[in-house]
Amino acid sequence: MTAQLPLFAQSDRTDRWSVRTSGRARRLSVRVYPGGRVEIVVPPGASPIIVQRFIGAHRQWIDDRVRDFAGLITVESCLPTRIELPAVGKSFAVTYVDQDSPPRVRLGEDGVVVITGSQLDRRVIALALRRWLCEFAVGELGDRLALVSRGTGLAFRKLQIRRQRTRWGSCSMSGTISLNVCLLFLDPDVLRYLMVHELCHTQHMNHSARFWGLVEFHEADYRALDKALLRGWQQVPGWMFG
Repeated sequence: MTAQLPLFAQSDRTDRWSVRTSGRARRLSVRVYPGGRVEIVVPPGASPIIVQRFIGAHRQWIDDRVRDFAGLITVESCLPTRIELPAVGKSFAVTYVDQDSPPRVRLGEDGVVVITGSQLDRRVIALALRRWLCEFAVGELGDRLALVSRGTGLAFRKLQIRRQRTRWGSCSMSGTISLNVCLLFLDPDVLRYLMVHELCHTQHMNHSARFWGLVEFHEADYRALDKALLRGWQQVPGWMFG
């Protein structure tokens, strides 16, 4: 169930802030979406005063993320004519073939991404393009993660590619690393840092001093790279957020 937060400060009373009660939630959490919308997820029975305290404790982080996401416009009419992927050093021109058929995305022999389908349904075309990019990322990010894994000696069990709105990556207790396809739009050194970060979670499933010590051992400049990662959403094109 979604509703406006009843006890926000005056400056927070906006349709961009909402609270959602989730029966699956074990604790309070916050999500910031492209365009700057803020959603507070709370477990059943959480009181308004507890929600207010949670917002106060995380306000700086929320404000920083809102600024990061404010420029992302989720309008599929802005479909790309070129896709730049700095993380893997690749760039593709995009051409569209308008025909009455389900959308299909393929990489031509000349290195051009060809998208066929009805140009009237831009949302469906954007969805097909995002799916293709996820498939493309499996090999590109997978190869790089394996290389970083060998270089650090930190092993993982398997890789998943996802398109998340608020997280760049994660590591499960079983050693499965999930990477956000949007990492393709970041700089190579930031991508490597995120991979080091998640690989270190295979040893420490927390953000303790020992965890950060291991991160620093493998990436001395992690502090600056972590800040760059937080700003990374500004490099992701709006059509990635349907």
